[in-house]
Amino acid sequence: MVDSRFVSNRPRLLLAAATAVAAVATAGSLYLSLGLGLTPCRLCWYQRILMYPLVVVLGVAAVERRPSVVRTALPLAVPGAAIAAYHSWLQVSQTTCGIGAISCAQIQYRVLGLTVPNLSLVAFVLVTRLVVAAVRASGSQF
Repeated sequence: MVDSRFVSNRPRLLLAAATAVAAVATAGSLYLSLGLGLTPCRLCWYQRILMYPLVVVLGVAAVERRPSVVRTALPLAVPGAAIAAYHSWLQVSQTTCGIGAISCAQIQYRVLGLTVPNLSLVAFVLVTRLVVAAVRASGSQF
């Protein structure tokens, strides 16, 4: 038998997990630029602009038990995933990117074989899936 407290707290736990993913992605990007001195390209900046607010938005939603955050979180996470996917494709295809001084196709760092845009894509997809799961677990509508 499943504990009813777990079922009622499931949306909150899912939102907390999404917050943790966004926080790790934010801390990781800051470490890469401030700790390791890597210069982010223009597409990296766009991904940061979309990821950083998710830490606060999802954190507040988790504390206040608001699965309706989906209306705020998805407009940040879905375009972030699209930009990260495009950025990853640029690196795989080694297509020249004329945006900014740093080429978006340049691979500056890898973690477990994944490039920074790959990690960003994983984070955005995880956040999206966790937020959608929280809404479904709460019984709310999009």
